[in-house]
Amino acid sequence: MVDTARYHYIAWNKIAEELGFHFSEQDNERLKGVSRMESLDILLDLGGINIDSAQKTELAEKKNNLYVSYITQMTPDEILPGVIRFLDELHKNNLLIALGSASKNAMFILDKIGLAQKFDAVIDGTKVFRAKPDPEVFLKGASELGVSPVNCLVFEDAQAGIDAARNGGMSVIGIGKGENLKNADFVIPGFANMNIDQLRSWYL
Repeated sequence: MVDTARYHYIAWNKIAEELGFHFSEQDNERLKGVSRMESLDILLDLGGINIDSAQKTELAEKKNNLYVSYITQMTPDEILPGVIRFLDELHKNNLLIALGSASKNAMFILDKIGLAQKFDAVIDGTKVFRAKPDPEVFLKGASELGVSPVNCLVFEDAQAGIDAARNGGMSVIGIGKGENLKNADFVIPGFANMNIDQLRSWYL
């Protein structure tokens, strides 16, 4: 819906710079859809750095503070092309919509960009204990909607999220570049040309 990945990247890159190693945008692909602490573990592994749990907690908090300082400035102008139109089209066709995110800042972002009312359920990092690729976040979303997982379709921009959807027995459409998104039913570049007729042609 919005490109929060770039804000995550900027914040993690700042941490990497302070630790003395390079963190690329390609490296950041591994962190998409992954919890904060697991992302930190990946980052430290990339840098070949070993620290204790107290230092990890401090770094994770520092990264989150950086990230929050960036997203505090977000506005509805950052909503990606086609998102609002597509969400409205789904509702007009009586389809329920849930947001499933590992982020504990998901509701804050939805409120900042004015999209909170577009979702029938929001499952974020405050409601789940297991990060993607565990399917918990999507299974809880299905449960709150009262829908069987087999009847759910997930849109995901992260490999961990695609794997989570598969692990939950759900169909999944990747958003982004195909080389970064394996095992999705289909991959689209964004929502600009996405519509209900396209979904029907693929799944009905």
